[in-house]
Amino acid sequence: MDSAFDNLDAAGFLEIWQHFDADDNGYIEGKELDEFFRHMMKRLGPQEKVTEERVQRLKQRFMSAYDVTADGKLQIQELANMILPEDENFLLVFRREAPLDNSVDFIKIWRKYDVDCSGYISAQELKAFLKDLFLEHHKEVSSDKLEEYTDTMVNILLFNNLNTCAIYISFTIRILALEENFLLQFQMDACSKEERKRDFDKIFAHYDVSKTGALEGPEVDGLIKDMMGLVRPNITGPELDKLRAVLLRHCDVNKDGKIQRNELALCLGVKPKA
Repeated sequence: MDSAFDNLDAAGFLEIWQHFDADDNGYIEGKELDEFFRHMMKRLGPQEKVTEERVQRLKQRFMSAYDVTADGKLQIQELANMILPEDENFLLVFRREAPLDNSVDFIKIWRKYDVDCSGYISAQELKAFLKDLFLEHHKEVSSDKLEEYTDTMVNILLFNNLNTCAIYISFTIRILALEENFLLQFQMDACSKEERKRDFDKIFAHYDVSKTGALEGPEVDGLIKDMMGLVRPNITGPELDKLRAVLLRHCDVNKDGKIQRNELALCLGVKPKA
């Protein structure tokens, strides 16, 4: 792939995205996708004849490797992973420098900026938000790099036809690749009682970041985000607040605003270990 897009930088990548996402719907799909792989084949082998069969073969090969959502479309981060050098790929750099492997970490910082619970932060707050995400993982980023990352996210917003004055939680989760839903590794309904108890302990320990024996604040939000992500990934801020109220109403038996370990066990129909 490097030979097809040697020396491509972030600005050049965005030009490619704009060109092939001709209908500005946030995906490269259908005829746009065929045209992209036709263009790629010309760059990979300028002396070779481009046939429809070879284009489709190349398309199948790369889509099987990079279409992580398996929807037959290329999202912007999938294309970035495919053609950008690692040192120019903000999304890959962010994953390496500040891996978002826990929804609680993300939500905790998001709540700091989304103080009115509107579900979005302003573009002006984006730089400080990114800086805090790095600091959460004990990573220091130079002011120049932070500026570059912020500009890249704003450019992605522009190319996705989103309002650059408001950066929504669902967009931020998608772009920063907070995709590793912890709950996906569990299939509690299909397990034996002993396996369900074991899995429940792992689940509770994962979200109980403060290790207090109760989920509260961003820990509850992180659990809800992942629970909803199993059925509908693009949750909004107001929906998150509504679902938290529902979960607390059903699970918070002692009404202390927290979900104790035994309370969550009752909600999930699991008898935890003593």
